[in-house]
Amino acid sequence: MVNKHLIYEGKRIAYQTAGKGYPILLLHGFCFDSAVWDDFQLDLIEEKFKVVRLDLPGFGKSDVWPDITIDKMAEVVKAVIDELKIAHFVLVGHSMGGYVGLSFANQFPIQLDGLSLFHSHPYADDAEKKDIRHKSIEFMKRQGHVLFVKQMIPSLFNAKFSNSNAFLLEKLLFRATRYQSEGIIAAQSAMANRGDQSEVLKNIEVPVQFIIGKEDTAIPAEKSEAQVHLPTIADIQYLDKAAHMGMFEERKKTQLLIRQFASYCKKKASM
Repeated sequence: MVNKHLIYEGKRIAYQTAGKGYPILLLHGFCFDSAVWDDFQLDLIEEKFKVVRLDLPGFGKSDVWPDITIDKMAEVVKAVIDELKIAHFVLVGHSMGGYVGLSFANQFPIQLDGLSLFHSHPYADDAEKKDIRHKSIEFMKRQGHVLFVKQMIPSLFNAKFSNSNAFLLEKLLFRATRYQSEGIIAAQSAMANRGDQSEVLKNIEVPVQFIIGKEDTAIPAEKSEAQVHLPTIADIQYLDKAAHMGMFEERKKTQLLIRQFASYCKKKASM
């Protein structure tokens, strides 16, 4: 793995590359960073894919961007892709990373051969969800982010997995506590303020994969079910034992699904 960074609009953006072959970009979710893919990417590299990962602003080794938006995050992704001179690729977006992936598909569709929405969806927050996000922001402004992430991260896993993988959860929590509160607050605000992207899925010209955790409580089942009928070409996959963290809860199955999807997108793009 090669660790690199670029400066975009005065901000440091950290990214990594590994392997050779057809490019797959992995985008992490809220309160995680590119390290969430450390073990997950090994299978993709062995199958001769070039894996690109980056730390979205405010997470990992990337600078905090106080007024960041989801659209600006997509611009950051574009900057990394251009830096690496990647002409075509498949984007896999986990949770918040899926929101960024949808924005990328809307702004820069030419380079995209396929979009995998991994525990994600195109819909804007409803009033209740926005209220929850704003309350969490106010809490973090008063108390910092440590208590917030210690409550949030365990809730993303199913209980059986959590009980059997205490060390993994401790590692993820430790990484999250090292972020700056300002970065988490900025990302939370960006998600609260994002618009509805369902028209992007209706108009998208490349295949879209939906990876849905049957035990996911972070994304209501009705949102997962409603979106799968929007794109023209949809690959709908369910993880029976996963909640919101399929890259850990059902790693091997998810690796296979993404491998197969990327191979299909590569073949389709070359036709």
